[in-house]
Amino acid sequence: MFEPGSRYHGIPTTVHTLPDGRRVSHLRRRFLPQPEELATVGVHVVAAGDRLDRIAARHYGDPEQYWRIADANRTLWPGALTAVPGRRLRLTLPAGVPGGRACDGAGRP
Repeated sequence: MFEPGSRYHGIPTTVHTLPDGRRVSHLRRRFLPQPEELATVGVHVVAAGDRLDRIAARHYGDPEQYWRIADANRTLWPGALTAVPGRRLRLTLPAGVPGGRACDGAGRP
């Protein structure tokens, strides 16, 4: 139903029956991963004018992967992540992907 790079890929669907008997199919809730369980692969220091989609394009090769940065930095409002220049953003592998190189928070192994 969703592309492999989507945050909703692999989320199961369920069916809800309305009082009038109609059945509505929908996605189950997506729970945010625990950031500390994600493998860190780098760090991005926010510069003035940075946007999360551009950061994702630079580091992941796809601007639609911005949600990975939001998940890794424990936020529900992605715009907050780039509001303050100098903020250090963790870059991680998606939930469920083991490995990656450990890093010291400065992007160094």
